[in-house]
Amino acid sequence: MASPTDDITQSGLSDAIRQMLLRVFAVGTMTFFIAVCSQIAIPTGPLRIPLTLQTLGIVLAALTLGPRLGLLSVLLYIAVGAMGVGVFAEGEGGWLTIVGRTGGYILGFLVCQPFVGWIVRRRDGRVRGFGALILAGLVAHAIIFAIGVPWLYWVNRLDPDADPMSFWYATYGGCVIFLPGMLIKVALAAVIGVRLVPTCAEKIW
Repeated sequence: MASPTDDITQSGLSDAIRQMLLRVFAVGTMTFFIAVCSQIAIPTGPLRIPLTLQTLGIVLAALTLGPRLGLLSVLLYIAVGAMGVGVFAEGEGGWLTIVGRTGGYILGFLVCQPFVGWIVRRRDGRVRGFGALILAGLVAHAIIFAIGVPWLYWVNRLDPDADPMSFWYATYGGCVIFLPGMLIKVALAAVIGVRLVPTCAEKIW
């Protein structure tokens, strides 16, 4: 006959297993969501870097999964792409994409994850409101652009076959033209996040 202590131990173990499975499912689902968002792409000029919903998925990964699992989800996304699966923008994949002209943006996807969590979550574990979600989305995009634009510029300079590019031209083509879309994605992430983040922070983070 099982003792009350055994029942408590088994109950605690079951809760831990359920939480682990929930986290595994959440990480996999968000990785898939980022990949789907990456395929919704509109080519833009002058550098033909596509406008996608990719960063919407990146911000939502950080908001719903927290800094550690969000980072894991993005790492999984990058690892799948590195293996040649076409999960990056416009169906691209492989190491050449990661080290190519848009590789800095991909690196920025990783770097921004903990910053979003720090902004959104209070020290007592509670999550902040809509304004913090907006700020977190803006900071995430600022980090992505801060890494992506210089990377774009230097990769172009290192390519002997590429047309010369000024840093302003890289900034315009790799950042400025995306700002209107960025604002829409930040607002959308905040609207979704304000409903999901409190529950996710409690059950997943």
